[in-house]
Amino acid sequence: MAEAIDFYFDFSSPYGYLGSHGIDDLAARHGREVAWRPYLMGAAMKISGSPPLVEQPLLAEYTKHDLARSARLAGVPFTLPEPFPVATVAACRAYYWLEARDPPAARELARALYAAYFADGRNIGAPETVLAVGAEQGLDRDALQGGLQDPAVKTHVREVTDTAIARGVFGAPFFIVDGEAFWGHDRLAQVEHWLQSGGW
Repeated sequence: MAEAIDFYFDFSSPYGYLGSHGIDDLAARHGREVAWRPYLMGAAMKISGSPPLVEQPLLAEYTKHDLARSARLAGVPFTLPEPFPVATVAACRAYYWLEARDPPAARELARALYAAYFADGRNIGAPETVLAVGAEQGLDRDALQGGLQDPAVKTHVREVTDTAIARGVFGAPFFIVDGEAFWGHDRLAQVEHWLQSGGW
């Protein structure tokens, strides 16, 4: 069986949000699964020395315009939230706590957290918001709250982030297909061509 596509993303990445709307359908067309791997992109950005695009001179206004335009093209609801960006430690912990118990539900939680932030403007950097979104997905709030504090979950998030960086992941969305890396939601067309052609 062909390897799954690794989909690395940060819950505070708007381009990751856009990528999350296309990768599963693309992979399914080619008989592939997708391994959703949220990580703490801020750790990679510290190494690269790259601040968020919306904080960079000249790039900031273009990025805001491009995000809105790209979302319209994809037919995806989008509003640049405030505050932006936010820390996503709680969201990552919630995801991996749930993935250990119910992988499909974890993916639905990821989608709900992304929508809460980039469609509804809710601050998912706040653990209370993460808990609320989880409860809306039918999760037991107390159990999820315990998961956010679980030492094993905390360790796993760090390990996933360290592994991502060791694999050269530095942004979001970041796709690894058969060992080949593609950065950016605008590389989905290249990912599809790679799967169609077997690489080039």
